[in-house]
Amino acid sequence: MAGAGPAGPPAAPAPPDATAPLLIACALGIERLALRGGDHSGARGPVTVLRTRMGPVNAERAVRAALTGDALRHAAVVASGFCAGLAPGMHPGDVVVAGETRGGDGSPVVCTDTGRLADAVARALPGHRVHRGPLTGSDHVVRGPERAELLATGAIAADMESAATLRTALAAGPRAVAAVRVVVDAPEHELVRIGTVRGGISAFRVLRAVLPALHEWHRSLLLPRR
Repeated sequence: MAGAGPAGPPAAPAPPDATAPLLIACALGIERLALRGGDHSGARGPVTVLRTRMGPVNAERAVRAALTGDALRHAAVVASGFCAGLAPGMHPGDVVVAGETRGGDGSPVVCTDTGRLADAVARALPGHRVHRGPLTGSDHVVRGPERAELLATGAIAADMESAATLRTALAAGPRAVAAVRVVVDAPEHELVRIGTVRGGISAFRVLRAVLPALHEWHRSLLLPRR
């Protein structure tokens, strides 16, 4: 696993609740299809898969609206879907477990229990490469030389919604937050257009297979901290 130390204060989880819901936010219809169609048998409580649509503005608007209602007011929030790998040697189908997400201004949100989540992902996807490190935000699809520029900041992957999703979630109240993304393109495997994700059955299957790990992380929030 690739590692990088998080910066900033840790996110404060909501008080333990055996029936606390889980909100999984993604941008694309194909991501939602994968996340809704995965194995939810290990869910601890109600699970909502929210499609926010692309971009940080849409993510902020959709997550704020979802957390306003009583049903999801104290939900743990996971940003998920696909991402762009920044480090040489990354391949489509690799998984990124964010230690922190960074907004366009570089401001970090530290994720909750990253180690437990990464271990759960590794168990759910034996043989797959799992990377841990900062996930940076962008307001556009990252291409070409920009990857190296973002990599130089210490980030290992980029997407458009995770930072806005987690920042908005914490602004709505203390809760556990996380970001898990599947690499669909990387420096040596650049995507021509987002529509070609539909042909990426490997990334789709990996994203669907991540579900048991998200539920294991969600259940672990009740366990005593060591």
